[in-house]
Amino acid sequence: MRATEFIHPEDAAALRQLEGIPGFPTLVKKFYSLGIEKFRYGLNMASNIRLSENQLPELYSLLPPICEKLGIPEPEFYLEMNPMPNAYTFGDTKIFITVTSGLVEMMDTDELTAVIGHECGHILCRHVLYHNMAIMLLNGAESFGLPGIFSAPIKYALLYWMRKSELTCDRAGAIVTSPEVVARTMLRLAGGPKSITKDVNMDEWVKQADEYEKIRTDGMWNKTLQTLAVMETDHPFSAVRVSEILKWGKSQQYKNILNHADAKDGKICPKCHRTVDPSWKFCLNCGTKL
Repeated sequence: MRATEFIHPEDAAALRQLEGIPGFPTLVKKFYSLGIEKFRYGLNMASNIRLSENQLPELYSLLPPICEKLGIPEPEFYLEMNPMPNAYTFGDTKIFITVTSGLVEMMDTDELTAVIGHECGHILCRHVLYHNMAIMLLNGAESFGLPGIFSAPIKYALLYWMRKSELTCDRAGAIVTSPEVVARTMLRLAGGPKSITKDVNMDEWVKQADEYEKIRTDGMWNKTLQTLAVMETDHPFSAVRVSEILKWGKSQQYKNILNHADAKDGKICPKCHRTVDPSWKFCLNCGTKL
């Protein structure tokens, strides 16, 4: 699969603007020179549990099918003891995904698959380097010896792009599960674990997202206020993500991706889109070679 098949248009536009800012290439080179990737990899290896077929195999087993479906090499996979539900991906040459114990406890299997799929989307789209730079920025550039390099235009362009990139990777999560499952993960993150939120009315949650969308787009002043509310953050609000992913789930682009995946698995004909038997060499409906 290629990132261009599902990238959110606002992600693509924001990335073009970011890379066109004077001084940004210098920042990227400086980041590489600091050796932060190896530093973070070492900390992760020393502190967290690396998952494998021999280490918590039930949790590990969620990763390989996702990587196969998205067509990416399998990254290293870690579990971190942290009650806060979270997942993150780090590294550019040696990539790893880490999920927290709080996330594992909060999500069911489908929801965890959507979150891991989201993280794998960052790998497929080659978001990880710039994401790592943004995280460093939020943690304080001065502590990494970069005072003065993070100008305001770079800082806010980087964070703006990062928020838009999350919308792209929600789509990756939907490709490996469904838009409804991704919306459900947002519900858990907004309201708490399944023990608390299992009876939440999803239709009402979606309406809430729609109501926020009306507020967010109601005139220039409201747009400005909502922009100010998120401009220092690296993720969009949950309501925005729910609205975006459910809207995309109804799009022809999403349907085409699912059809292509099914055709690849031998479930439907790539031409007439009718069901075929995996043993057929030709579609008996239209004659297309399978």
